[in-house]
Amino acid sequence: MVYSFSITKIDYPYQRSIPCRKIATMLLVLARNLIFNTCANAVDFIKKIINSPDFIDRNRKSKKDFTRNRKLPFHILIAFLLNFVRGSYQDELDKFFKTIHRFDVAKRIVSKAALTKARMKLKFDAFIELNMHLVNYFDKHFNPRTWFGFRLLAIDGSLTRLPQTQAVAEHFGVWNGRQGAPSPMGRISQFFDVLNKVTIDAIISPKGVGERELAAQHMLKLMPNDLVLLDRGYPAWWLFSLILSMDANFCSRISCTKWKVVRKFFRSGLPEKIIELPIHATSVAQCKQMGLDTTSLKMRLIRIENDGKVAILITSLLDTQQYPIGLFNNLYHERWPVEEDYKAIKCRMDLENFSGKSALSVYQDFHAKVFVKNLVAVMAFPVKDVVDNFNDAKMYRYQINFTQALSKSKGVIALLFHDSNKKIRQLITDLQYIFQRTVEPIRPGRKYPRKHKAKSRKFFLQYKPIG
Repeated sequence: MVYSFSITKIDYPYQRSIPCRKIATMLLVLARNLIFNTCANAVDFIKKIINSPDFIDRNRKSKKDFTRNRKLPFHILIAFLLNFVRGSYQDELDKFFKTIHRFDVAKRIVSKAALTKARMKLKFDAFIELNMHLVNYFDKHFNPRTWFGFRLLAIDGSLTRLPQTQAVAEHFGVWNGRQGAPSPMGRISQFFDVLNKVTIDAIISPKGVGERELAAQHMLKLMPNDLVLLDRGYPAWWLFSLILSMDANFCSRISCTKWKVVRKFFRSGLPEKIIELPIHATSVAQCKQMGLDTTSLKMRLIRIENDGKVAILITSLLDTQQYPIGLFNNLYHERWPVEEDYKAIKCRMDLENFSGKSALSVYQDFHAKVFVKNLVAVMAFPVKDVVDNFNDAKMYRYQINFTQALSKSKGVIALLFHDSNKKIRQLITDLQYIFQRTVEPIRPGRKYPRKHKAKSRKFFLQYKPIG
């Protein structure tokens, strides 16, 4: 389904013809109605999955769970955990039910003890499955942006602090920092669509699991029309072979000293070169384990120079006519949105402000926040066309302030999964209107050095905020 807000000016030969401005307004209204319906249909699609018996059966711990008529049934529990839970259990519960029932004053509907018992019956896989369905729906119905026909995906990892509890420490492991007491740490990894700002796949695991191992797990979501962008910590012969075996492509930054053939190219001063890359000894066992071919790979090395600094890229895009060297500097920098997405999920959504003390609650919170972030991004995606349409007359290009989009969605998310379809359409209409009104300019060339000594914010379960 394709929609556009671009308006064509038409000259009419007859004096009594309908004015162009009126036609433009009519087309704009029709396009907006199409957008609202598409987003409302996406929410309705997810709601039907949540309420389906098969989905409930797959994502409950026991066949007896969620069978009785309780005040916190399966679908309400899902909606609650999606509603940006950040404060204390009881405070968040009271606000949640006040919102969905439109109370003037909060009432005690469900106790925090009941919530604790209920979420122990819920598998975190429910949020992973919902995210998979949302991503597939987005790809099918929203006409996502591509690069030369490729879905542009970046893989990147990060670390996150976890609650200081024995159960979490035993599952994820405890790591000693340079300062302070030992703390449980988790490694997170994302498979991220950088052009559409949607997380295709996300993983949280013990810190001892390596980034490349998590990257290999992401490959289960890889499609033949995908182009994977990798940072210089990822290059490995077996990983390149794995991507190519899926009929996908990649572009990766690589250390100038990584392999002999790369070192030779770096010293040569050539702008680009097609090479034969033999299997490295460290990849033999991994390839045999995965059943990958071990014959040499044909690659392309590209030299990028910026501000006197040299970066080497390695890619499977060998056609120098279709993909000239001038494309690759901007192509590699297209991976930057995945870094910004970590800022959103870790800082704006308070990822480390976990709502529970168990390993299960860590998995639930992480995957719930990834899904709801994606849901907001999907609802904001059509608004980008509206913003882009009005960029021509302005000094800077403008973009949606995604931090504000997340903030304005709290509470509304609960209503989206509780109200009727008619009300959902109005909620999305109002939400997208505020997205459109909350934009910020993109000022090219602005750089801010990283504050490596900045203190990380810590959250304590016994001192949850009231807001």
